[in-house]
Amino acid sequence: MRTLDDRIVNELNTKIPTASFEKKIDASIQCKTLYNELLVAHDSRRNVVSKCVSEVSSVVKDLKFQRETDRDNIPLLQKLRKQQTKLRLMQAELNVEEVVKERSMKVFMERCRLHYYPPPRT
Repeated sequence: MRTLDDRIVNELNTKIPTASFEKKIDASIQCKTLYNELLVAHDSRRNVVSKCVSEVSSVVKDLKFQRETDRDNIPLLQKLRKQQTKLRLMQAELNVEEVVKERSMKVFMERCRLHYYPPPRT
């Protein structure tokens, strides 16, 4: 799902013309299209990871409730710890997504600032 972000420099190099080809390709349209692709990719990844965080949070909550009624159940405690670890990893993935998004947007703005300036997001 991060292919576009991983290849952002290559995408910009192929879509944004050099000075010699500037008249043949409309860089503002290319930048706007790439920006919209980035937004869709970032939003879809964030939604997927957030959904996973929500589902695992629900499982952790249920396991904690079960643990309150059965404190001596060792397999239940192990399962709870495993799910808590999974939850922490998924929450960390949300932070990774922010870093990837910031990096991609920085590279985008460096190359497209003369051709397209995205509207502020709400």
